[in-house]
Amino acid sequence: MIARRPTHARRQPQAKPQGSPLEQLLDPIDLLAEVIFSVLIILTFTLWFGIIKLGANPDKLITVEYMNEFIVAVVGATLAWGIIDGIMLALLSVFERGERHRFLADLQAAASDEEAIDLIADEFDFSLEPITGEQQRQALYADVLEHLHDSKPRPVGFQSEDLIGAVASVVVAILAIVPSLIPLILLRDQGILAVRISNIVSFVVLFIAGYLWGRYTGANPWKTGLLLLSAGVIMMAIAIPLGG
Repeated sequence: MIARRPTHARRQPQAKPQGSPLEQLLDPIDLLAEVIFSVLIILTFTLWFGIIKLGANPDKLITVEYMNEFIVAVVGATLAWGIIDGIMLALLSVFERGERHRFLADLQAAASDEEAIDLIADEFDFSLEPITGEQQRQALYADVLEHLHDSKPRPVGFQSEDLIGAVASVVVAILAIVPSLIPLILLRDQGILAVRISNIVSFVVLFIAGYLWGRYTGANPWKTGLLLLSAGVIMMAIAIPLGG
């Protein structure tokens, strides 16, 4: 994703979880982040619907044709976001492989085993120091060095899995807004009601995504879900006084 998804320079590869096809293509946090930001996009449209369309005239007629255009705009914006996010995911994958490539090159170019082990320690001490002793880590690093001495890095350029992950990102972005789109589609002849119901659905999806985020990360799922729900409520609190 773009700036919202920072990555550590030494981020370690993670095994893909065994779950749904999308869960096997995207890291769970990437998947949930995609859902959250896609729902926030549609909320931006629906919460500001009244401001943009009705203005100072709340009784203005909202035609089915306008609702059709509105739905196309929402889907188009979400699709554009998913494509951009997918491209950034692919670029981050290339970046991470490049970091591992440089680490292995530096390791194999070290003048001595002691220097190489220091490099490994710089890479892994942050994660292992809280749960291991010094002797354990030194023995582990020696084993790692022996394994990596003759290893060859993976190619750094784009790979098929990067493209698949990018496509999965687009699919998730669109699927995430389907529940919020359903009221807009089914109630196109009742624009305001459709938008209000869509907002409620979006809030529910935000809460569920936050709850799952909390469960996955070990945080309190209810608090995380309510935090994301609060973000939607704040958006609504800003929009309503302006006519949204």
